[in-house]
Amino acid sequence: MSAATAALKRLKFSREAVLLGVLISLVVVMTLLDPLFLSPTTLLNTSRFFVEVGLMALGMTLIIITGGIDLSVGSNLGLVSVAVGFSYAAGLPLPLAILFGLVVGVAAGFFNSVFITFLDLHPLVVTLGTFALFQGLAYGLSNADAVSDFPPWFAYFGQAYLGPVPGQLIIFVVAVAVVWIILSRTSFGRYVYAIGNNEEAARFSGVPIRRVKIALYSGIGLLVAVAAVIYTSRVYTARGDTGLGLELDVISAVVLGGASIYGGSGTIGGTVLGVLIIATLRNGLILAGVPSTWQLFILGVLLLVAVFLNEFFRKGEE
Repeated sequence: MSAATAALKRLKFSREAVLLGVLISLVVVMTLLDPLFLSPTTLLNTSRFFVEVGLMALGMTLIIITGGIDLSVGSNLGLVSVAVGFSYAAGLPLPLAILFGLVVGVAAGFFNSVFITFLDLHPLVVTLGTFALFQGLAYGLSNADAVSDFPPWFAYFGQAYLGPVPGQLIIFVVAVAVVWIILSRTSFGRYVYAIGNNEEAARFSGVPIRRVKIALYSGIGLLVAVAAVIYTSRVYTARGDTGLGLELDVISAVVLGGASIYGGSGTIGGTVLGVLIIATLRNGLILAGVPSTWQLFILGVLLLVAVFLNEFFRKGEE
């Protein structure tokens, strides 16, 4: 055992404590760059922009814990947005259009699960293919047009405030509580960890692996659909490129939060902290006037660092 690993074991700090320290340090740095960053108005307003990523990251956490991944979440979000906007433009009442969008999101997730479970294909290959498929469908169905003539009440999903608190933040908090209970307090959550630690052993132990994976990929489809409705309401526009590139933020938040890309480990608390770190970094860089290309570069570096640190912690725990 190396000296660094032995020192790590002696410190006995949790990943969540480290992430909280990183978040606090990041807030301090961003405040020094722009004093307005720490104002309550700015912080609450920032929360409006991470809810979509946060909702998708919750589902992604469970998938990554099983050793899987879903690269199609951003494309699925765009597909759902188009389904809602263009079905409404075609004459479907908006409540039914929203319901149709939710069904499309779940169906897209289920579509992924069919190839992963019944055909036993690797999630990376499947979702890379559906990433392009869903994006192509979104562009094809919309013909590169946009819908923005929604009724005023639709704005409440993504723009309403309950006092000083954005309404969508409350939706996110409820979703966090539900997914945390599922992962930490139910037999389904134990199945998720068992599959990630050793899928063959889990199969011989009677874990319904196929049903669990179908539920996970369909579930993230539902979370993506809810995020798509919120996002479309917030920007008040439905178009095919909605959500393009969000999968990087989602995966970065989950991995940064401590979920192992090899499966078997990860927590909802860590993911929430990862989402907050990504959102703080994004908002701080925007306030500091950093170009979007450099923001993407910094996020990529952060993802690489997160993977390295996760492996460092994992080896220290062995």
